[in-house]
Amino acid sequence: MFSESVLVAFKQEYTPDIVKTVIAFANTNGGSVYVGVDDSDGTLLKLSNAVRDSIKPDVTLFVGYYQETIDGKIIIKADVQKGTACPYYLAVKGIRPEGVFVRQGASTVPATETAILKMIRNTDGERYEEVRTLNQDLTFVEANKAFAERGVLFGLNQQKTLGLLNENGMYTNLGLLMSDQCLHTIKLAVYDGIAKAQFKDRREFSGSLLKQLEDVFTFIDRYNRNRSQIVGLHRIDKRDYPVEAIREALLNALVHRDYSFRDSTLISIFEDRIEFVTIGGLVRGITLDDMMLGLSIARNRNLANVFSALL
Repeated sequence: MFSESVLVAFKQEYTPDIVKTVIAFANTNGGSVYVGVDDSDGTLLKLSNAVRDSIKPDVTLFVGYYQETIDGKIIIKADVQKGTACPYYLAVKGIRPEGVFVRQGASTVPATETAILKMIRNTDGERYEEVRTLNQDLTFVEANKAFAERGVLFGLNQQKTLGLLNENGMYTNLGLLMSDQCLHTIKLAVYDGIAKAQFKDRREFSGSLLKQLEDVFTFIDRYNRNRSQIVGLHRIDKRDYPVEAIREALLNALVHRDYSFRDSTLISIFEDRIEFVTIGGLVRGITLDDMMLGLSIARNRNLANVFSALL
């Protein structure tokens, strides 16, 4: 009466791999898993416990369990609806191809990274900092240090309020940016003279954006020379560049860049100037004329709030 399809799967007996099929149905268009059993009560308990404990985010609201009799044999049927928090994945594997599954014809197969990112965008929207990050194994040694130095709490409640964690307790891309595993870097070059002809120094800074901010500011300060000017009987010391201007330019380069691109933020120090090159064009909805009139729209509002809370 039945055959396997994109919406139907048969299992002769319960095995832990059945949760992969549940994940695939929840990530695709739903479907039903039929499990042939000798002990229907025991199988139902195993299956429901595995679905509850092995799959993230919580998919239990989208799975119903029933006993049916087919050809005189009692079987378990698990009806799975398409979930609203795709991609669902194996908790032990994370949001990566070996943990995320989809339905292709009558088969359950690992999702490609492209398919995973598409599911995340469809669920979370297009705002990069609010989207779930593929890496959920994050640490916050530098962030904890930065918050502690300023006497600001940085527990789970604060991380959720700031947007590092979403409502399901999963790390967002903002969490990735604040973490020690941040993928984005700042490349800094010091040139001899006023052209990009000869290097005096080159560095690449990585880690949490909070650490990069401190490290880059300290590095630039080494090349922000003190000059003395005698005015009457007084000597006036003056930096090449106001410290406040360096701070503001560096903060803007970090807060307003487009982190959906992997290229590094670039800073070049010349004899007569410092150049900051950050990734991303104008924020959607704003023009150059708007900027000249003083209109400001934050590309990464949550990231701006983090820096605002600390600086």
